[in-house]
Amino acid sequence: MKYITMVNNQEYVIEIDHDDTIVVNGERYAIDFHSLPDGGVVSLLLNNRSYEAVVDERDETWEVLVRGELYSVTVQDERAYRLAKARGVETAVHGDVIIKSPMPGIIIAAPAAEGDVVQKGDKIIILESMKMENELRAPRDGVVARVQVKPGDSVEKDQVLAVIAEPQESDE
Repeated sequence: MKYITMVNNQEYVIEIDHDDTIVVNGERYAIDFHSLPDGGVVSLLLNNRSYEAVVDERDETWEVLVRGELYSVTVQDERAYRLAKARGVETAVHGDVIIKSPMPGIIIAAPAAEGDVVQKGDKIIILESMKMENELRAPRDGVVARVQVKPGDSVEKDQVLAVIAEPQESDE
Protein backbone atom coordinates (compact mmCIF):
# COMPACT_ATOMS: atom_id res chain seq x y z
CA MET A 1 0.00 0.00 0.00
CA LYS A 2 1.13 3.58 -0.75
CA TYR A 3 1.25 6.34 1.87
CA ILE A 4 1.94 10.05 1.47
CA THR A 5 3.92 11.24 4.48
CA MET A 6 4.77 14.81 5.43
CA VAL A 7 7.82 15.15 7.69
CA ASN A 8 8.28 18.76 8.84
CA ASN A 9 6.44 19.87 5.67
CA GLN A 10 8.57 17.74 3.29
CA GLU A 11 6.61 15.13 1.33
CA TYR A 12 7.61 11.46 1.00
CA VAL A 13 5.84 8.66 -0.87
CA ILE A 14 6.19 5.40 1.04
CA GLU A 15 5.19 2.01 -0.34
CA ILE A 16 5.02 -0.97 1.95
CA ASP A 17 6.06 -3.98 -0.15
CA HIS A 18 6.49 -6.79 2.32
CA ASP A 19 7.05 -7.09 6.04
CA ASP A 20 10.78 -6.52 5.61
CA THR A 21 11.04 -3.86 2.86
CA ILE A 22 9.67 -0.41 2.10
CA VAL A 23 10.16 1.95 -0.83
CA VAL A 24 10.61 5.66 -0.03
CA ASN A 25 10.47 8.01 -3.05
CA GLY A 26 11.51 5.13 -5.29
CA GLU A 27 14.42 3.91 -3.11
CA ARG A 28 14.13 0.45 -1.49
CA TYR A 29 15.05 -0.08 2.19
CA ALA A 30 15.31 -3.23 4.30
CA ILE A 31 13.34 -2.62 7.49
CA ASP A 32 12.69 -4.25 10.85
CA PHE A 33 10.33 -2.37 13.17
CA HIS A 34 9.23 -3.21 16.72
CA SER A 35 7.36 -1.40 19.47
CA LEU A 36 9.23 -1.70 22.76
CA PRO A 37 7.48 -2.30 26.09
CA ASP A 38 8.28 1.28 27.21
CA GLY A 39 5.19 3.16 26.02
CA GLY A 40 5.76 5.03 22.77
CA VAL A 41 9.33 3.78 22.21
CA VAL A 42 10.07 1.97 18.95
CA SER A 43 13.12 0.19 17.58
CA LEU A 44 13.85 0.44 13.87
CA LEU A 45 16.51 -1.24 11.74
CA LEU A 46 16.75 0.55 8.40
CA ASN A 47 19.28 -0.99 5.99
CA ASN A 48 20.98 -2.53 9.06
CA ARG A 49 21.30 0.85 10.86
CA SER A 50 19.68 0.90 14.28
CA TYR A 51 17.40 3.73 15.42
CA GLU A 52 15.39 4.15 18.60
CA ALA A 53 12.59 6.68 18.65
CA VAL A 54 9.87 8.01 20.90
CA VAL A 55 6.58 8.27 18.99
CA ASP A 56 3.50 10.12 20.21
CA GLU A 57 0.23 10.58 18.31
CA ARG A 58 -1.23 14.08 18.63
CA ASP A 59 -4.49 14.92 16.88
CA GLU A 60 -3.79 14.19 13.20
CA THR A 61 0.01 14.22 13.49
CA TRP A 62 2.72 12.09 15.02
CA GLU A 63 5.57 13.61 17.01
CA VAL A 64 8.70 11.50 16.48
CA LEU A 65 11.85 12.07 18.52
CA VAL A 66 14.94 10.45 16.95
CA ARG A 67 18.51 11.11 18.07
CA GLY A 68 17.54 14.33 19.80
CA GLU A 69 15.61 15.74 16.82
CA LEU A 70 11.83 16.19 16.96
CA TYR A 71 9.88 15.61 13.74
CA SER A 72 6.22 16.40 13.09
CA VAL A 73 4.77 13.70 10.82
CA THR A 74 1.42 13.27 9.07
CA VAL A 75 0.50 10.13 7.17
CA GLN A 76 -2.32 9.60 4.66
CA ASP A 77 -3.01 6.61 2.50
CA GLU A 78 -3.01 7.34 -1.22
CA ARG A 79 -6.82 7.49 -1.46
CA ALA A 80 -7.23 9.96 1.42
CA TYR A 81 -4.38 12.08 0.05
CA ARG A 82 -5.95 12.30 -3.44
CA LEU A 83 -9.35 13.12 -1.94
CA ALA A 84 -7.83 15.90 0.22
CA LYS A 85 -5.98 17.32 -2.82
CA ALA A 86 -9.18 17.27 -4.88
CA ARG A 87 -10.95 19.20 -2.11
CA GLY A 88 -8.06 21.67 -1.95
CA VAL A 89 -7.21 20.70 1.65
CA GLU A 90 -3.58 21.34 2.53
CA THR A 91 -1.70 19.29 5.10
CA ALA A 92 0.36 22.30 6.23
CA VAL A 93 -0.08 23.46 9.79
CA HIS A 94 -2.08 26.65 10.31
CA GLY A 95 -2.72 28.53 13.53
CA ASP A 96 -0.66 28.27 16.68
CA VAL A 97 1.82 25.41 17.04
CA ILE A 98 2.06 24.02 20.54
CA ILE A 99 5.40 22.45 21.40
CA LYS A 100 4.91 19.79 24.07
CA SER A 101 7.45 17.68 25.89
CA PRO A 102 7.70 14.29 24.15
CA MET A 103 8.87 12.72 27.44
CA PRO A 104 9.65 13.65 31.05
CA GLY A 105 12.91 15.53 31.54
CA ILE A 106 14.70 18.71 32.59
CA ILE A 107 14.91 21.90 30.54
CA ILE A 108 18.57 22.61 29.71
CA ALA A 109 17.99 25.78 27.69
CA ALA A 110 15.27 27.85 26.06
CA PRO A 111 17.10 29.60 23.19
CA ALA A 112 13.91 31.23 21.88
CA ALA A 113 12.18 34.01 23.81
CA GLU A 114 8.67 35.40 23.55
CA GLY A 115 8.40 37.72 20.56
CA ASP A 116 11.29 36.11 18.66
CA VAL A 117 10.70 35.51 14.96
CA VAL A 118 11.74 31.92 14.23
CA GLN A 119 12.32 29.95 11.08
CA LYS A 120 11.39 26.32 10.57
CA GLY A 121 14.12 24.23 12.22
CA ASP A 122 15.25 26.86 14.76
CA LYS A 123 15.92 25.54 18.27
CA ILE A 124 13.12 26.44 20.65
CA ILE A 125 13.78 24.27 23.72
CA ILE A 126 16.59 21.90 24.73
CA LEU A 127 15.33 19.07 26.95
CA GLU A 128 17.46 16.49 28.73
CA SER A 129 15.82 13.13 29.06
CA MET A 130 17.25 9.63 29.41
CA LYS A 131 20.74 11.24 29.62
CA MET A 132 20.35 12.73 26.13
CA GLU A 133 19.90 16.33 25.04
CA ASN A 134 16.89 16.66 22.76
CA GLU A 135 16.53 19.77 20.62
CA LEU A 136 12.89 20.68 20.08
CA ARG A 137 12.74 22.79 16.93
CA ALA A 138 10.19 25.03 15.27
CA PRO A 139 8.10 22.92 12.85
CA ARG A 140 7.44 26.03 10.73
CA ASP A 141 8.16 29.76 10.52
CA GLY A 142 6.42 31.92 13.09
CA VAL A 143 6.66 34.12 16.16
CA VAL A 144 7.25 32.72 19.64
CA ALA A 145 4.03 33.61 21.45
CA ARG A 146 4.88 31.93 24.78
CA VAL A 147 7.74 30.08 26.45
CA GLN A 148 6.33 28.35 29.49
CA VAL A 149 9.55 26.88 30.92
CA LYS A 150 13.01 28.02 31.95
CA PRO A 151 16.34 26.20 32.34
CA GLY A 152 16.27 23.84 35.31
CA ASP A 153 12.51 23.19 35.18
CA SER A 154 11.38 19.56 35.41
CA VAL A 155 8.70 18.72 32.88
CA GLU A 156 6.32 15.85 32.31
CA LYS A 157 5.35 14.15 29.05
CA ASP A 158 2.86 16.27 27.06
CA GLN A 159 3.51 19.39 29.13
CA VAL A 160 3.25 22.55 27.01
CA LEU A 161 6.71 24.11 26.67
CA ALA A 162 6.18 26.84 24.09
CA VAL A 163 3.70 28.18 21.56
CA ILE A 164 4.57 29.47 18.10
CA ALA A 165 2.05 31.74 16.38
CA GLU A 166 1.69 32.25 12.66
CA PRO A 167 4.05 34.87 11.24
CA GLN A 168 2.53 38.34 11.02
CA GLU A 169 1.78 39.59 7.53
CA SER A 170 3.67 42.78 6.70
CA ASP A 171 1.72 45.77 5.33
CA GLU A 172 4.10 46.62 2.49
